[in-house]
Amino acid sequence: MKKTRIGKVVSDKCDKTIVVEVERIVKHPLYKKYIRRRKKFMAHDEKNEAKVGDIVEIVETRPLSKRKRWFLKRIIKREVGEV
Repeated sequence: MKKTRIGKVVSDKCDKTIVVEVERIVKHPLYKKYIRRRKKFMAHDEKNEAKVGDIVEIVETRPLSKRKRWFLKRIIKREVGEV
């Protein structure tokens, strides 16, 4: 089973590539406080359809470049932007 992540698109400046920020909540081992941890993944977007602010699902794949190992599976929610 391939790994999947849900996150927010923070950059779409590269051709056929998006940067997705995935947020998770972890419990601090000593202080027992919940902390937000964020990580950025570069993902392949063949049709350049995802835009900044969209909530997307990405799936792990073979290495496509030095940092790109994920591809866009679907757009869950589109960001309503300026016209």
